[in-house]
Amino acid sequence: MELRQAIEKQLNKIENAHKFSDAVSFGNNQEFIYATKEEQEVAEGCRRLIENSIICWNYLYLSQKIAEEKDLDQKQEVIDAIKSGSIVAWRHINLHGEYDFSEEKLQDSIGLDVPKIFEFKLS
Repeated sequence: MELRQAIEKQLNKIENAHKFSDAVSFGNNQEFIYATKEEQEVAEGCRRLIENSIICWNYLYLSQKIAEEKDLDQKQEVIDAIKSGSIVAWRHINLHGEYDFSEEKLQDSIGLDVPKIFEFKLS
């Protein structure tokens, strides 16, 4: 019974990853409509970049939440919730939006600290 539950949990994570990929590729029924192999590879690479960016943001956000929590019991609750869940989450992302990466708009709206390894000046 325990093995069956562990397998089911992993299958659910895999299914969630497929749903995530479909959510990112929402246009044209998740089909590539590009003629050449090079265009298809660029589109696939862009999809993977978007997915990895969302996952990276999730890791950074959750890491900051853990670091900010002062109460050890609350911190452990957050860690346990992360362990039992999945980092592959996208409901908080507006996938159909317009994105502005200009200098003035490049400020995080929730105050997410940029890790020291990512601090650099844009030129």
